[in-house]
Amino acid sequence: MATAGVILALICSCTMKNPLLEESSLPYGAPQFDKIKTEHYLPAFTEAIDEAKAEIDEITLNPEPPTFANTIEAMEFGGEKLNKVSSIFYNLMEADTNEELQNLAEQISPMMTDFSMYVSLNEKLFERVNAIWEQRQSLGLEKDQMRLLEKSYKGFVRSGAKLSDEDKKTFSKLNEEISLLQLQFSKNSLAAKNAFELNLTDEADLEGLPQFVRDLGAQTAKEKGEQGWTYTLSAPSYGPFIKYSSRRDLREKIYRAYNTTATTGEYDNTELCKQIVQKRLQVANLLGYKNYADYVVEERMVGSTENVFKFLDELFVPSMAAAEKEVAELYDYAKANGFEDSSLKAWDFSWWTEKYRDAKYSLSDEMLKPYFQLENCIDAVFGLATTLYGITFEECPDIPGYHKDVKVYDVKDEQGKHLALFYCDFFPRESKRSGAWMTEFRGQSINDGVERRPFVSLVCNFSKPTDTDPSLLTHDELTTFLHEFGHSLHGILAEGRYGSLTGTSVDHDFVELPSQIMENWAYEPEYLKQFARHYKTGEVISDETIQRIVDAMNYHAAYLQVRQLSFGYLDMAWHTITSVPTESSQAFEQKAMAKTQLLPPVENTMMSTTFSHIFTGGYAAGYYSYKWAEVLEADAFSLFKEKGIFNTEVAASFRNEILSKGSSEDEATLYRNFRGHDPEPKALLEKLGIISTDK
Repeated sequence: MATAGVILALICSCTMKNPLLEESSLPYGAPQFDKIKTEHYLPAFTEAIDEAKAEIDEITLNPEPPTFANTIEAMEFGGEKLNKVSSIFYNLMEADTNEELQNLAEQISPMMTDFSMYVSLNEKLFERVNAIWEQRQSLGLEKDQMRLLEKSYKGFVRSGAKLSDEDKKTFSKLNEEISLLQLQFSKNSLAAKNAFELNLTDEADLEGLPQFVRDLGAQTAKEKGEQGWTYTLSAPSYGPFIKYSSRRDLREKIYRAYNTTATTGEYDNTELCKQIVQKRLQVANLLGYKNYADYVVEERMVGSTENVFKFLDELFVPSMAAAEKEVAELYDYAKANGFEDSSLKAWDFSWWTEKYRDAKYSLSDEMLKPYFQLENCIDAVFGLATTLYGITFEECPDIPGYHKDVKVYDVKDEQGKHLALFYCDFFPRESKRSGAWMTEFRGQSINDGVERRPFVSLVCNFSKPTDTDPSLLTHDELTTFLHEFGHSLHGILAEGRYGSLTGTSVDHDFVELPSQIMENWAYEPEYLKQFARHYKTGEVISDETIQRIVDAMNYHAAYLQVRQLSFGYLDMAWHTITSVPTESSQAFEQKAMAKTQLLPPVENTMMSTTFSHIFTGGYAAGYYSYKWAEVLEADAFSLFKEKGIFNTEVAASFRNEILSKGSSEDEATLYRNFRGHDPEPKALLEKLGIISTDK
């Protein structure tokens, strides 16, 4: 039975213009976010899917023999309307969702899965692709064309094109079920996170919290119509509270809330974890793979599941030994300063870490935040791109964003040519998931000589301005900003004919290189001195303070490395199963992460239920790639250090060989073209100070 919402949407499609379907009158064809309403999505998806199917039919029914142009390129440039509608919808599902959109997604998801299967399991279409593939060596294709053909052919095979008719039906059904389960997982995670708040009305409960954390709590309480101070599980709220609160009981309370999110009750994801990996395993088995990880990494730089574990272990063994020393050293410090428990607990670690960091380096977030006003950081991050790549950013107040907090910039090259629209969304809200990410509303491509430049979006969760202070970043948040901006540059500077090969459309174990290399500038004195000024006094950050930042760069580096590796091991554990775990999801997680434990495990806590990267975010069997990319960037940035951190020749090489190329060539080849050799894990271990640099 059609719901009232569906009926209304269908009526609206007949009686009003749909801004998702009509040509935008805004500069560069920017999305008309000020006109888009929830009721526009369903009719837009319906029309766009019908049009995309018709384009596929036109290819398959073409009486002419299959050619690269009439089949491979025709597929590549088809579905333009559907790409536009789905990019807007799914990006807003992450950045500015609501219950209506979430419910709508449950209707749209099967439609999208059905279309995906309509393409990937289309026998006549695959016959044409296969015919071109078999004669590929005689076609005289250019490098990017051969790359597109290869990815198209393998995409069909890896999406079930060679399965029997019965198995194709099963494959299609499994993918639809996975899609719906992932939607429910995301919905539960966001709802469970938003369901918790710590409201304090006694000022004594704020013991230890610096003024900026108190102001944040007061602002949140005010927004929620509450008295006192309110803290939530969003990163700008949870992180500072557990780091600074002297109230161990309250730290424990918020820690347990954060680490039991979506583990029980109405928003329980524990069984969804199992259901998602079970169906992924079934997909992999159908395609002839032992497990899902084997299926995923076959087409990644790492090459095999065995190589993933070898890589993780190569980093883990020396890192664990160093991390154990770091934790023991911290415990000794805590004990010497009045800590009486037999071991540090999880809710103690951040608090004592901050105390020891301050004692060791005379450095704290409270000291640094006044120097990193968001507006200055924006100018500095954009300015770094101007210095390195000659591009500029001009705010466009007349182009609407999807939320009032979003600012839009026109990015231009050295000659003033338009490169991209850049949407920046910095502040947390209940409609936005936690974390930080870069995405696109439109990618770059060239069709029939007409180039479409990208619409890139950067989304973060930085502390909002309060009644008394502007938005001030921690140094870690500045690093996060640079990281996501690196992804953004990958999209902004994209060049090429085929959108599926440009920008961030690269292997997952390569995509983090452009982002992680940017983090290095956050520790460069020559860069920090350009913009880090106290927001009240205008005082430039001192050389001494910068040196402390540099000295503290590797503070607890081994501990943090082990933590990241533990996530990689957990990801691989979930995706190397050959049968569904019989134990609870919590027990499975504890077993998977046991060897990486540096603190006593906390009963009934787990992270899998909110591990969106691997359950909904495209990093399944790929979380190792963050460390893989760190190895790449440690080696790559050493060239900037050697030639100069603002060296335009090195920057031009990085732009031309990495940022602009996308996946037009094999990623390992692109890296060798830039650096001249393959990287080794030792480069990262040396950078983090875990092993000594060879003399």
